[in-house]
Amino acid sequence: MRVADFDFDLPQELIAQFPPAVRGGSRLLHVDACGTLADREFRDLPGLLRPDDLLVMNDTRVIKARLFGQKASGGKVELMVERVTDEFGALAFIRASHAPKAGSRIRLADDEIVEVVAKENDLTRLRFAHPVLDVLDRLGHLPLPPYIEHTPTVQDETRYQTVYAAAPGAVAAPTAGLHFDTPMLDALKQAGIRIAQVTLHVGAGTFQPVRVDTLAEHRMHSECYIVPQTTIDAIHDTRARGGRVVAVGTTSLRALEAASETGDVRAGAAETDIFITPGYRFRVVDALVTNFHLPRSTLLMLVSAFAGVDTVRAAYAHAIRAGYRFFSYGDAMFLEKSSLEHAP
Repeated sequence: MRVADFDFDLPQELIAQFPPAVRGGSRLLHVDACGTLADREFRDLPGLLRPDDLLVMNDTRVIKARLFGQKASGGKVELMVERVTDEFGALAFIRASHAPKAGSRIRLADDEIVEVVAKENDLTRLRFAHPVLDVLDRLGHLPLPPYIEHTPTVQDETRYQTVYAAAPGAVAAPTAGLHFDTPMLDALKQAGIRIAQVTLHVGAGTFQPVRVDTLAEHRMHSECYIVPQTTIDAIHDTRARGGRVVAVGTTSLRALEAASETGDVRAGAAETDIFITPGYRFRVVDALVTNFHLPRSTLLMLVSAFAGVDTVRAAYAHAIRAGYRFFSYGDAMFLEKSSLEHAP
């Protein structure tokens, strides 16, 4: 298939610039396994789930990954940390009039200097004088997506983070999880729906455009993930009970499917560059909670693989006509895995 097959026209006014007034106050488009569409509210989600279903959520925490500094020449530099590699190291995208060379230093503050270690493809390896997470917490800025046009606020620091975020490392929020508040999580548990976690630290590559013409040419940025043994046990128990595995967000889905690439889903920590496109056979996930994704994006290709290309095209066309809000702060979808063949 071609990347152009996943293009669509989106009115600018449907790109959500702010979260809803209350967490979870969003709309929900239900797409069942036959492709039938139903307009709902996000608070209706518990009624679409079954008592033996398992929700799998990504517990990554967004870090303040954007830094601003100066080269020794005085030139301005913007750093977007893509991944924290160890206590004092990171990989970052650098924006500057002239890219700093290996061995040069970037001043972030009077007491904070970063050394440029080496260029690695489109990323740069950096060495910090102090622990990276401490520096980001002190000097960093929240990395809102490029389509959100306002400067990050105190509200964003709360709302661009899930209520269950625990493991710092993401540079973009697992946005399907932004809809869940504590009362809904409690209500789901009381209804017999269990919740398990994975960790996938969303990288800045999630915002990188697909620059090739055909899907077969595209290569994904690698991301780190962890699937705990407790989650594997919960999946097996869910299967034994006849329940469904419901991924909250494409990141949770990618972690689970990556952990099953050799066959049965396995616990552990690894990296994945899995690229899910139409024709992929899903091994673990039966249903998906997700937001609406960008045109020509790998995430749109993933949901098209999951629910069917024609179904997703129809769902997005309906959402646009009905005025749904798109992208990170936008409305949600509940997709059941297509009962049809996933070939395009």
